[in-house]
Amino acid sequence: MSGVAPLVEQIERTRAELSDALSDPDAASDRARYADLTRRYSGLEQAATLAARWRDASQQADEAREMLAEDDDPDIRALLKEAEAEIDELEPLIREAMVEPDPNDSRDVIVEVRAGAGGEEAALFARDLLDIYQRYATARGYKVELLDVSDADAGGLKEATFAVKGSGAFSVFKHEGGVHRVQRVPATESQGRIHTSTATVAVMPEAEEVDVQIDQNDLKIDVYRSSGPGGQSVNTTDSAVRITHIPTGVVVSMQDEKSQLQNKERAMRVLRSRLLEKAQAEQEAEMRDTRRAHVGSGDRSEKIRTYNYPQNRVTDHRIGVTVPLKEQVLQGQLSSLTDALQAEERRLLLEQQVT
Repeated sequence: MSGVAPLVEQIERTRAELSDALSDPDAASDRARYADLTRRYSGLEQAATLAARWRDASQQADEAREMLAEDDDPDIRALLKEAEAEIDELEPLIREAMVEPDPNDSRDVIVEVRAGAGGEEAALFARDLLDIYQRYATARGYKVELLDVSDADAGGLKEATFAVKGSGAFSVFKHEGGVHRVQRVPATESQGRIHTSTATVAVMPEAEEVDVQIDQNDLKIDVYRSSGPGGQSVNTTDSAVRITHIPTGVVVSMQDEKSQLQNKERAMRVLRSRLLEKAQAEQEAEMRDTRRAHVGSGDRSEKIRTYNYPQNRVTDHRIGVTVPLKEQVLQGQLSSLTDALQAEERRLLLEQQVT
C-alpha cells in the first residue's frame, strides 16, 4: 500500500463525517459549532480533490497491472506508466494539503506596536514600524484601520493599535510578534555613536463576539480626558475609555476618537482579541510538548529581528534571512521576510506530519 493511502482514507473519512455533521439540523442552531464545521469542511476541499485524483489514478494503475498480467500490451504499459507518474506527482501535494493550517490564518488581525527600551529613539523606531506595516498592508491590498495612537515627543509614538482587514491578514502578520531591535545613529547624537533601541509588537487574530463570551459584570469601565504628548489635555470631554477585565486583569485603553461610544467599541474589539489570544496561548502552551511546531513564539520578550541602519540590512534571527533595509523594508516591502517565515512554518508542520 502506498505511503499516502492512509492520508487519503483520512481525508475521505473526515470529509464524510463533516458533511454528515453539517446536515444535522441541530448544528445550525449552534453558531460557533456550525462556523467551525463549515471552516473545516471548506479547508479540506483542496485535499479532497487531490485525494479523488489519487483514487482514480490508483484504480487505473491496478487495472493496468491486472491486464498486463494476462497480456503484455505496449499501450496498457504506457497507461500504467502514466498512472504511476500521476500518483508520484500527487503524493507530495496530498501531504502538503493535509498540513493543518492555523485556524486563525484567514482572520483579520489586530497589531499593537509599543516603544521599548531607548527613550526618544525607541519612540521614533515604533513610529517607523507603524509606517512600515501600514505600507506593507496597503501594498497587499488590505485595509488598515487605526484604532488608537498615543504620540510621543519629537514625532515618535508611545504605542499604537491598528487593525488589518482582508483575507489571510493574520497569516501574513502573525510572525511579527516579538521584540524588534534597531541599531542606528540618532539625529541628536553629535559623536556619531550607534545606539540600540527596541520596540515590541503584539499580533492578535481579531475575535468575533461569538468567539469570546464576556460577562458585562466582569468589566470595570473608566472614562477620562484624552491626553497628548507630555500629558497635555487634547479633549475637553471625558471621551477616553479604559476597560479592565477583572477575572484576567487585561486592561485596554482607547482615546483616539472624540466619541466615548466609539472608543468603548474599539476597546471592546481589542479586549476580545486579547482574551482570545490569551486563551489560545494557554492552549498552545499545553500542546507544545506534544510536537507543536512554531517559528518563534511571538512572545514580546523574544528578540526576533534587527534593523541595522549603518549596514543597511534587516536580519530575521529565527530564519537567518537578511534583506536590504532602505530599498525594501522601509518601503513597506516585507514579503521576502513574511514569505520565508510562512514557508518555514509549513516546513516544520510537514516535517511533523511525515515523522
